[in-house]
Amino acid sequence: MLAETDDLEVRARVEAGLNLVAEHNLFWEFAETVAGNSDFDSSSQWAEFYVKPGIAFQYRPDERTSLYGAASVVVSTTVGIDAFAAGNTGRATVEELYLGFRRGDEKGTRFDASFGAREWKAGTGMLLSNGGSNGFSRGALKLGPRRAWRVAGLVTAASGGVQGTAFYLDPNEAPDNDTGTHIAGADLRYDANSGSFIGVTMGKVLSSSSPYPQAPPGGIGVPNFIIGGRDGLRFLSAYGRIAPTGGPLENAWIGLDLAIERNKRIDLKAWAGRAQIGYAFAGQPWRPTISYVYQTFSGDDPDTPELERFDPLYYEGNPSAWSTGTKSSMMFINSNVNAHQLVLSVAPSARDTITLRGARIGANKLRSPIQFGQATRVEFEDGIAQPITGVTRKHLSDDVYLEYRRIMTPNVYLTVGVSLSSPGKGVDSISNDVTAPIWTGGFANMVVNF
Repeated sequence: MLAETDDLEVRARVEAGLNLVAEHNLFWEFAETVAGNSDFDSSSQWAEFYVKPGIAFQYRPDERTSLYGAASVVVSTTVGIDAFAAGNTGRATVEELYLGFRRGDEKGTRFDASFGAREWKAGTGMLLSNGGSNGFSRGALKLGPRRAWRVAGLVTAASGGVQGTAFYLDPNEAPDNDTGTHIAGADLRYDANSGSFIGVTMGKVLSSSSPYPQAPPGGIGVPNFIIGGRDGLRFLSAYGRIAPTGGPLENAWIGLDLAIERNKRIDLKAWAGRAQIGYAFAGQPWRPTISYVYQTFSGDDPDTPELERFDPLYYEGNPSAWSTGTKSSMMFINSNVNAHQLVLSVAPSARDTITLRGARIGANKLRSPIQFGQATRVEFEDGIAQPITGVTRKHLSDDVYLEYRRIMTPNVYLTVGVSLSSPGKGVDSISNDVTAPIWTGGFANMVVNF
């Protein structure tokens, strides 16, 4: 605490992280077998570091009114060469810089407005969560310390458990890949005391230069790239979670997310969804928790002139949120993929958690882009060379991820993980049915937050 009076609080805060990473057979060695790049090192080790100092204040002229704000910067670096052949670099960037006004109280009617660089998530993070980009010239690829939007204009009105937020968002993209995307919309949700909630997010991309890949007719040929395809995109996302508070299902939960996207300018109609169910054995030793998740994102149908490719926008891409698999999520964004995921977690003590995740990942549409420009190569049919887009079999990969997390102190967290990705027939089809190797890796990181 830097200063504290009856109506003013000023706090200093700092967050820092160190991550050691090792990878073997990166990207199933596609750099050499598909791209023909023998100079790319598919076995890599690197270290990441970041520090985020900041300051926050709150001024309360009366019991129902407060003015608040925060400012912070991120200084990050990568030592060594990371998975995307970038490294020995880093940047210092503004993370938070915002002011806000709040009126009311938490249990009654309240109003909140803020403007500036800050974090914000819509719903479960399916479309709008991670407002900052990391890696490449900025370093700290895996730690991902930047999450704040460059500009977030938020106006929230709430009463009891009902809350509505109008938003304007400008993502904090790296200068060498800034798409000029600006998004506006609204989020409406209801939160019950039990932890259950339901909500809907709607919005429109006001401007963007981000291009879209489109499958060639029949999947034969190279993708067509629609420059500025994201510009004008409209989206609607509904989300909910039910967590019973009594009876035999007291420790169970069910979640559902659905989203549709439309863009008349380029004749786009896309969709996505997720269903999850879980149960916590709270009264058992080690408190085991098990959950099953299925998520799917539409891909472009090569047999139609329309575009059906789902745009995941700025989703929350970590294994406990919206990543599709673990290692495979570095290859496939949430478009033209689906995944069955099983998660088992145990807590040997109040400080220790062990989590095992397994995922079976597939493609929704064959001969259609599964990532921006991914999987375009030449195949021979009846002795004739033809460019092919996407995969010719649906099974992409099987991922396994084991993580151990320890709360060393209330401010220090240690996480260690190992993972592997076994390629499926779909991945093998990209390299002309040459069996790709298993991709393995591990990490150890420590995060300090005061």
